[in-house]
Order: sequence, then C-alpha cells, then structure tokens
Amino acid sequence: MELKPSMPSSSLIDQQVFPGDVVLDLSKITSQTIKLGGGLRQDGDVISVMKAGVLKFSKPNKYWVETSHKRYVPSAGDNVLGIVVDARSDNFFVDIKGPTLAFLPVLAFEGGTRRNIPKFEMGTLLYVRVVKADTGMNPELSCMDASGKAAEYGPLKDGFMFETSTGLSRTLLSSPTCPVLETLGKKIAFEIAVGLNGRVWVNSSTPSIVVLVSNTIIQTASMSPTQQKIRVESLLQKMQ
Repeated sequence: MELKPSMPSSSLIDQQVFPGDVVLDLSKITSQTIKLGGGLRQDGDVISVMKAGVLKFSKPNKYWVETSHKRYVPSAGDNVLGIVVDARSDNFFVDIKGPTLAFLPVLAFEGGTRRNIPKFEMGTLLYVRVVKADTGMNPELSCMDASGKAAEYGPLKDGFMFETSTGLSRTLLSSPTCPVLETLGKKIAFEIAVGLNGRVWVNSSTPSIVVLVSNTIIQTASMSPTQQKIRVESLLQKMQ
C-alpha cells in the first residue's frame, strides 16, 4: 500500500486522521524513542495510521489514534480494568474487552512465588497493565509496574464499574485533569480507576456519591469542557 503524505505530526495532533496518513518520519528523529499506541503502525522509518480517528500525543513520547469505539485494541503499556473469567495453574484468564481473552501469569504480582499465588473468584475486577500485545496472540497482563512494584495494580473491591467508550476513558485520563473529575474532586471524596479499555470503577464511603459520580461522567461525555463544569456544579448544588 502506498502511504499518503501528510502534514508534520505536530500539525496533526488533535486532528482527524485516516488510514494511510503518515504521522511520523523516524529518519528525522534522532534523539527520542517513540511509543506507539492503538491505530498506528510502523513500516520502516514511517509511522502511519491504521484506523480513522483523532491523532493524540502524551508526553514524553507516546502517539495513538483515539476513536469513540467501544471495542478495545490492546496495546503494550495500557492500564486496563479486567474481569477474571477463568483460572489455571499458571495463569488467570481475564476479559479486557479485547478481541481475545488476556492472560495474567500467577507470578505477575509483587513478590509473587508459587507459595503465595493469589486466589481470585470468577468475576473479580482487576486493575492491570498490558505488558505484551502481539498480533494473533493473547495479550499478557501484569499487576506490577515496570520496576516490579504493585503500585496501584490489583483487585478493585466494592464500588461500581461501568463501561463506556475508549475515547471517554482517554479523556478522563487526560492531563490537565478533565473538568468533570476536577470539579467533583474539589467537593466530594471518591476513588476512581479508569482503564483505557473503556471501563471505569468508582468507589466512595457513600453509595449516593458513587451513583452521582458515575452518572455525571456518563451524562457529560458529549459536552464541551465549559458545559461539563457548569453541569457538575449544578448537580453538586442540588446535593447541598
């Protein structure tokens, strides 16, 4: 396939891109390692688009194509919310909303040994990291960060999990903090875990706050940042 020329990548960030668009020429980048997320592929020195969407960039060096699809395409380095669906002697099998089940080795936990293998019931919700996502193979997961520490990974207890689009998940994880979470966080106390696979977990000591936060995220998904802030402040006033 002949690659279509396009504007420099800096001009394409946050712009609509289409399959075949060239977003990076690695021959012109000598001092930085580039990380590729979903929707992009490398052909020699050329990085091109595989699926239509909006080109995104996060510091220091990751590019991906964001779509509003509910289907998730696993990518190494992604943090996701997975549901345990089966357990074997060496692995847990986990649903991460991808084309295939992912596997979580029983030793992929901080200090993991055969003597202290975790026991998860079917349906347990986990916050995990994708470590391998090769085409045609089941993605591999881990409950450790790159340094081997548990960090924030592991089972998510209590709370409420809901599914949304992968695009909304990335918005919730964006920096600076999205208006919805920023405004809510100034007034009420809650925990939240967002997976790049379009799953969101919310927890609080008060069930009504869990419902408020979850519904607010869903209801404001299509609003502009200004509209989101106004809507959240209005909802919070009604609680008082």
